[in-house]
Amino acid sequence: MRIIDLSSPIDSEAWEPEPVTHQVMTPAEGARHMSEEMRSHFGIDFDPSVLPDGELLSVDTLTLTSHTGTHVDAPAHYGTRTAYGSPPATIDQVPLEWFYGPGVVLDLREAGVGTVDADFIRRELDRLGYTLSPGDIVLLNTGADRWAGTPKYFTDFVGLDASATAFLLDAGIRVIGTDAFSVDAPFPVMLNTYTRTGDRTVLWPAHFAGRERAYCQIERLAALDTLPQPYGFTFCCFPVKIARGGAGWARAVALIP
Repeated sequence: MRIIDLSSPIDSEAWEPEPVTHQVMTPAEGARHMSEEMRSHFGIDFDPSVLPDGELLSVDTLTLTSHTGTHVDAPAHYGTRTAYGSPPATIDQVPLEWFYGPGVVLDLREAGVGTVDADFIRRELDRLGYTLSPGDIVLLNTGADRWAGTPKYFTDFVGLDASATAFLLDAGIRVIGTDAFSVDAPFPVMLNTYTRTGDRTVLWPAHFAGRERAYCQIERLAALDTLPQPYGFTFCCFPVKIARGGAGWARAVALIP
């Protein structure tokens, strides 16, 4: 079995709309810190120089949103009210079974910036000769990951419109992933369309669909074009268990027989 990494990194040196800070306590600093903690909490004097090279453990402290890097959006991310009779699940409440299953990659790269509709998704599935089944995890290859770390990553990609999202959910899909910043269209596209038409339904339809039916999105995947086949592999993307969180970071991988 091959394991192919489909995750984008959390990188404090890359451009982000919400900047990331990453502070590193070196092993030498960690040794001195441990000495201070021992004295403060336990009244024990400990000389860090007795350790090999005077070093102990490094510590990384990061400040970032749960939507940085590859992450899973929980139903709670889409709003507080639902149409299915129960409160929306936070990321620590979503069944882990949702994030391990057959993967299928749909190629959206020729669609350009904006959205694709249900007919586009049907044509792509016909091209692949693939029929969706409940439990499948659909991954959208938009090609946007080539812009990762730059402002274009947040403006130049394609997402799903309301009909495309409904089509996938009707097929029993509980998890939709993308290598773009969002499963919806870029913010400027949606807002410009709304300003021109006054149609509120063009605003984040893929996200708001999660109020009608519980499902998760995986955003900011990477390297979908490196998979040797568009289906016939297992996709795994377990989110970090953040209590009461609307999203959680994840290491997404494809398991290739």
